[in-house]
Amino acid sequence: VNDVSGGRFDPRILGVTAAAGARYCAMHSRGTPTDMQSHADYDEVLAEVIAELATCLTAAQDAGLDQDRLVADPGIGFAKHAEHNLELLANLDELHALGVPLLVGVSRKSMIGALTGREVPTERLAGSLGALSAAVLAGAAILRVHDVAESLDAVRVADAIRRRRH
Repeated sequence: VNDVSGGRFDPRILGVTAAAGARYCAMHSRGTPTDMQSHADYDEVLAEVIAELATCLTAAQDAGLDQDRLVADPGIGFAKHAEHNLELLANLDELHALGVPLLVGVSRKSMIGALTGREVPTERLAGSLGALSAAVLAGAAILRVHDVAESLDAVRVADAIRRRRH
């Protein structure tokens, strides 16, 4: 279950997911899809995202989800400006402190467009692959992508490099 609200929209989703024995992905976001960008106000985005995701994951465990069924997503593009997204991606390895696998979705995001000057989302492949590779090097376990074949090639290369690190 990929919950873009981290249990905020309907807390019953946690118990339903636990009862079904499914995996649960808590994504960081603030507000609702229509007003989330007005909630992109952070003093320290990395620390705040980690703390808010930790709260979501604790609520999931309290609802009966075992830690080995949990995944965390920093919510790139959700209630965050481009600078917030870059800060999170540059320090993604610090989210491993949550103790669960990380899911990252950077494919075709507006941040990629802002960095590359590509206004049309379908023209953001190269930038998406760059961000995707950085996420893999930082230990992302699950990736949300659009261009599957190209992304798989990038993941294979980045993962081979990551495994060679000492």
